[in-house]
Amino acid sequence: MRLEEYGVTEELSRFIVDYIEEVRELLSSDLWENIFLNCSKNEVFIFWLLYQKGAVNMTEIADYIHVPLNTATGIISRMEKSGLVVRTRSEEDKRVVNIGFSPKGIEQFEALIKELARYGVKVMASFTTEEMTLFYKMTSKIMEILRQENQKERAPRKVRKITIE
Repeated sequence: MRLEEYGVTEELSRFIVDYIEEVRELLSSDLWENIFLNCSKNEVFIFWLLYQKGAVNMTEIADYIHVPLNTATGIISRMEKSGLVVRTRSEEDKRVVNIGFSPKGIEQFEALIKELARYGVKVMASFTTEEMTLFYKMTSKIMEILRQENQKERAPRKVRKITIE
């Protein structure tokens, strides 16, 4: 499959490929580890959810990161084994298990936010006012396109009925 098959010129195709390769190199595992402290995407999102809500149950986590409950349980089990989160029984309903930060998890989340802020400040400080305005407009357009695509994917699909004889 080549980008040209989608109406992209050969010159633009080469630019896109080179750009993605450069970004791939810049986001080396060392840099990713520095920024995200060796956390997966879902772990970062779970940290963010815990930061916002304090403690949540497994269903809330699964819904938030858009994965099945068994997948969320596996992620939380790994995070618990690493000492990043703790499971506690709800005082109101002993059947409910809540997930919250452990002291180590709070420490790692604070380090994660500090590292993201450090990189963010460096990037933003390099922009002029005009570039910041343009950057905001461009990211807003990208988010709108992604929002539209997300809505298409979440649209109810037509059920195909099969007659069984």
